[in-house]
Amino acid sequence: MAKEICANCEKVCVVELHKEKEELVVRGEPIVVPVEYYKCTECGAEFEDPKSIYDPLVVAYEEYRKRHNMMQPEEIRSLRQKYGLTQKELSGLLGWGAVTLTRYENGALQDKTHDTVLQMIRDPKNVLMLVEQKGAFLGEKRRKQLSESLSKVQEGFHSIRAMLTEHVGYYKPDIFSGFRKLDPVKLFQTIVFFCVGGTLKTKINKLIFYADFKHFKNYSVSITGARFVRLQHGPVPDNYELYLAALQGEEGSIQLREEQMGPYTGEVFYASVSPDLLVFSDTELNVLTDVKKHFENYNASQIRNYSHNEKAYKETPDGQIISYEYANDLQI
Repeated sequence: MAKEICANCEKVCVVELHKEKEELVVRGEPIVVPVEYYKCTECGAEFEDPKSIYDPLVVAYEEYRKRHNMMQPEEIRSLRQKYGLTQKELSGLLGWGAVTLTRYENGALQDKTHDTVLQMIRDPKNVLMLVEQKGAFLGEKRRKQLSESLSKVQEGFHSIRAMLTEHVGYYKPDIFSGFRKLDPVKLFQTIVFFCVGGTLKTKINKLIFYADFKHFKNYSVSITGARFVRLQHGPVPDNYELYLAALQGEEGSIQLREEQMGPYTGEVFYASVSPDLLVFSDTELNVLTDVKKHFENYNASQIRNYSHNEKAYKETPDGQIISYEYANDLQI
């Protein structure tokens, strides 16, 4: 038991913490979410924790978006930042009021029509078209600047997508991808992020796993949309060899070096370029930073053994895709 100021007694009282399930209705659809509240042992009054930022409605909206494959607020914000657009600029290009996009980025639930528009801007080609056709309000200098930067984003976007479509294919967002479509750009930039300063080849895959699963644990959606397979030495992104080869080859973003580590020789990846942090939302970047810091002193054997203790690893058959349902049991 704890002591809190009871809103009814208006004094410090002993209170009990209660955890229950509550059904909220979102657009006619019932969604069950966890709720917490305190109950005063003196007067019996029930009240929320005044220090808590938890909002059951936000959780219900996230679940509704997942069920209907709608974009989450952090995805919308991340896309806009990747394209180098302000909220006012993107709103103008979409023909929306300035407040509308702000509300969506802050958690308001978009309607289906607006979500269809948001899905279209996943492809930078469509944003570039909007700048060229509806960007007069931006001014000539800003319009030219955006056209040039978006053209570069588009080139990288389509070269990577073409390669992955040919070799990997695409899958719909579900519990095995963290309710996100595979995002090659974010996946590649995640790898580059973890390779800054040098990282053992056998450690890279575990770091990506922990980043995606930790973000799902905290925010109900993965970072990269990657699927992870249970292999002998731990969880790895499905087709990870392809991603690493692409980054070393045509992309030229990472380099592999052999280094002497005591009596052994280890393979270490180094980033050849700085990661493009603008592709990540604030929550994604925070999780990437936390994961890198958490495991910075782990060698390959230590992080392998650590991952083997995850419920996700223990309960998934060898060679099978790991469900993000296990994210709630993550050790970090």
